[in-house]
Amino acid sequence: MYPFLFRTVLTRMDPETAHHAAMLVIRGLGLPGVSSFVRRFTAPTPDLRTSALGLDFASPFGVAAGFDKNVHGAAGLYALGFGHVEVGTVTAIAQPGNPRPRLFRLIPDRAVINRMGFNNDGAEAAALRLLRLRRRRSRAVLGANIGKSRVVDVDAATQDYLRSTRLLAPIADYLVVNVSSPNTPGLRGLQAVETLRPLLEAVRDASGDTPLLVKIAPDLPDDEVTAVTVLARDLGLAGLIATNTTISREGLNTDDDVVAAAGAGGLSGGPLRRRALEVLRIVRAAVPDPDFCVISVGGVETGDDVQERLDAGATLVQGYTAFLYRGPLWARQINRRLTALRRGTHPA
Repeated sequence: MYPFLFRTVLTRMDPETAHHAAMLVIRGLGLPGVSSFVRRFTAPTPDLRTSALGLDFASPFGVAAGFDKNVHGAAGLYALGFGHVEVGTVTAIAQPGNPRPRLFRLIPDRAVINRMGFNNDGAEAAALRLLRLRRRRSRAVLGANIGKSRVVDVDAATQDYLRSTRLLAPIADYLVVNVSSPNTPGLRGLQAVETLRPLLEAVRDASGDTPLLVKIAPDLPDDEVTAVTVLARDLGLAGLIATNTTISREGLNTDDDVVAAAGAGGLSGGPLRRRALEVLRIVRAAVPDPDFCVISVGGVETGDDVQERLDAGATLVQGYTAFLYRGPLWARQINRRLTALRRGTHPA
């Protein structure tokens, strides 16, 4: 049903408009009563329970940051079977992001290019919505991904991140420092170890007992991936997320004119799969300690993809882009496949 809907209706809609329409449905699924009913059909089996970051995840598979920027759909996403939801990216100062259009499908590659630019309602609004979820006693594991406000100079980035940290760390289950989006000028420069160290030290000290991770780009050279990983370990961070979107356009199946028309932005989806797996292996080789949480993201679409990441050393796995191509039962499909792999059976 969903593939037909995608081909005949959704591909004719602007991708961002289609996302907002889907989010309205997801928000409805998160309403009290509705969420628990839906979860009966989507809940992961007990085989998939995963302990990480001092938390209990119903499944190792969750939603990456970017899907629910404003903490509107977290309860509904949990109802659909995801083991955790990472909200954001959230900035200290609310911002509209880049001008539209800013989201583009590359259908032959099952990929997306985005230059959203951290459009969000700001850290204070996100904190209030997270607090409402907590008061509902939602069982969802909720991470918060924070980035630099566009109007703040890179030299003042630390104080900007700290403002978000103080609002969100007391409420989120874990916190992620995003220094790897290609859509905020100067942001990726913060990944250099000499600039990243003081930023992470400051956020670590302000985040209290909330587990802290850092998210890196797939475009870093291998030696820099290793250096950032070792830095995260040495600073006592709980882990690392690999990877964000890529600025590369190599090896695409989509027509060159379509890719050129989309323009600048981060590429996610199928084409990122190989590099994301490479970076995961580099990270885990640098820090083999299983207590150091490594969350793998990029090019994940099937249960077999998720299992491949787990076998390569990932603690948890996230997805986003394939949701657009697979539809609302995506998490359920992945969880069923993971269960089948563990039990040596085939999903019905």
